Amino acid sequence: MTDHAAAPTCLARPPLGPDDSPAGCAAARGVDGRPLHAAALKFFWGPMDCGKSTMALQMNHNHARQGRRGLVTTRIDRSLGPQVTTRIGLAHEAVEVTDELDLRALVRDTWAEGVRVDYLICDEASFYNLEHIEQMAELVDSYDVDVYAFGLATDFRSCLFPAAQRLFELADEVARIQVEVLCWCGREGRLNARVVGGRVVREGEQVVIGDTVDTADVRYQVLCRRHYRAGELGPRR
Repeated sequence: MTDHAAAPTCLARPPLGPDDSPAGCAAARGVDGRPLHAAALKFFWGPMDCGKSTMALQMNHNHARQGRRGLVTTRIDRSLGPQVTTRIGLAHEAVEVTDELDLRALVRDTWAEGVRVDYLICDEASFYNLEHIEQMAELVDSYDVDVYAFGLATDFRSCLFPAAQRLFELADEVARIQVEVLCWCGREGRLNARVVGGRVVREGEQVVIGDTVDTADVRYQVLCRRHYRAGELGPRR
């Protein structure tokens, strides 16, 4: 009797459509049962103004160009709408992540509609809850869906966001975004100061919507560690 290698099968995915190819099925498995494409959870982080959302949209564009299909999610975007926006004018519609949303169910429901999901782009991931981070890991490990998360590491008190801490603990890869943000003094900006009434504040709710423009009632300014600790915002611009 001649043994024949079993053809790769796509697990937990909708059937391939006319425009799909077996090579595009990220969950295809070999005869040993191991995935031909091992998905990963990656966390890209940095301070405000370093281009996290821009990078998220660029990554989505790059994957889509290669025929991969993904979902874009966000939470508390600066636009306050279900979209990812950037300070350089780019925007993309997105699924708003609420406390009740289960990212696994989001993917399953999309599959049930006959639409393939190869990856998730999760912007503003530091504002997600801990359950969402666990769901991201499960999507990678059990569903073979790549997850790319983008967000802040620390809040206005220089303390880790709980979701960011969990991403540091679970992610297969953690990378600081390399676009340099400068403090007003010219040193590297590392910390996100919350400014109210022209002063750095260190108490209050962890998440308060604001922007980096000087006219905002609540604004954020990226400072080096020295000037963050001193609360010095530099000369008025």
